[in-house]
Amino acid sequence: MPNHDLPDEARAVAALGVTPEAPADQPGHRPPTVPGASTRPSGTPEPTTNVGTDRMRVTGDGFTFVTAWALRGIIVIAALWLAWWVLDRVWFGVLPILLALIVATLLSPVVALGRRIGLHPTLATVLTLLLSVGLLVGVFAALAPSITSQSREIFEQARGGVDEVRAWISGPPLNLDNAQIDEYLGTAITWLQERSSVAAGAVASGLGVVGSALVTLGLMVVLLFFFLKDGPSFLPWLRRTSGRNTGRHLTEALTRMWTTLGGFIRTQAIVSAVDAVLIGIGLLILQVPLALTLAVLTFFGGFIPIVGAVVAGGIAVLVALVTQGLTEALIVLAIVIAVQQIEGNVLQPALQGRSMQMHPGIILLAVAGGSTLFGVIGAFLAVPFAATFVVLLRYLSEQVDLRSGDIDVEHVAFATPEGRVAGARTQYLGEVERSERAASRDDTAPAQPARPGLLSWLFGRH
Repeated sequence: MPNHDLPDEARAVAALGVTPEAPADQPGHRPPTVPGASTRPSGTPEPTTNVGTDRMRVTGDGFTFVTAWALRGIIVIAALWLAWWVLDRVWFGVLPILLALIVATLLSPVVALGRRIGLHPTLATVLTLLLSVGLLVGVFAALAPSITSQSREIFEQARGGVDEVRAWISGPPLNLDNAQIDEYLGTAITWLQERSSVAAGAVASGLGVVGSALVTLGLMVVLLFFFLKDGPSFLPWLRRTSGRNTGRHLTEALTRMWTTLGGFIRTQAIVSAVDAVLIGIGLLILQVPLALTLAVLTFFGGFIPIVGAVVAGGIAVLVALVTQGLTEALIVLAIVIAVQQIEGNVLQPALQGRSMQMHPGIILLAVAGGSTLFGVIGAFLAVPFAATFVVLLRYLSEQVDLRSGDIDVEHVAFATPEGRVAGARTQYLGEVERSERAASRDDTAPAQPARPGLLSWLFGRH
């Protein structure tokens, strides 16, 4: 029997009046694991079909992959939620910046033209702003008299239309007498009076909204001035601040986003102008009141794709119905549908190009989401935001393709020389990585990789 401490323990336990257990015949003896088995099993194990890597190891690698990406997704969602929370708190400070950037894409070619002819950047910017403001004020000043005079005509004709509807209700098949109609109208008026306090609160809130809009407009104009004047020096400053590699990627990505945003806004302006002119001509021929005003409304509504055109066209049809009758309203509806078909099938593909097109479903979702979250201004900003986001995704996809070796720099249309250098560096890093992997596969006795820590496992390559 080997040496052990059992006798000493037995004496110590016996001193306490406890009987210790006796030692076994064979140290380390255990009862058989299988009931009724007294000898070791003989023979060889059954053949296994798992002749490659152990299945549990493959399954574990799969769970490792899923959990790593799930944790990454949770971190990304948490970061997006935090960004959304911050944006909600500073929205009224961010909104002037976004509006100024969008307007700057529309006016920057005019400022660039002024610089090319020898004007100082400040003077070119001031003249562009004055010309734009003067154009807007002139348009609305020209429309004000017609709105004032023809709105009365519309109200009078609408009143006559209400009388016709009332006469129709009094006849078959409804056969409601005037007393019943007056009773229903009285009930509706009472309902409105009971909610007058709510209406007063809405008016007060509306005044607050107007004040906020004026402040936002003022900030937008100031920021627009600096964006137009100092915009060309932004990218060099960004490269100096962020470093050469990051600065190259930012230069290429932001240049593409700026070009896409400017092309989108200018294209929408041209398309909206064509829609406004064609619909306005149709309304003038039919002698629909407020034809020029409806044309201007169609122009501004065109900057909200699909939804804006439908709303503006619906208002034109409604005005024609009230003032001219059902036949003219149907003609206006046909004109609006024809113009929108020309816009969607001819103007958009010809002016915007296939690379900038987005599926109508994406546009509708973007407009719906933007309007739900931020109202009318959200509907206006939704599509430009979606367009620039798609450009960013395409750039990231190009970098992945360059890193994986699916394409090379000769197949990519870069917007800047810095972007081409960044793409070449990405392609070089991919080639080095593939060479290292090939060398590790050729090694006859590769070293066993060390188990990664939590952070390296979470943020490593899977």
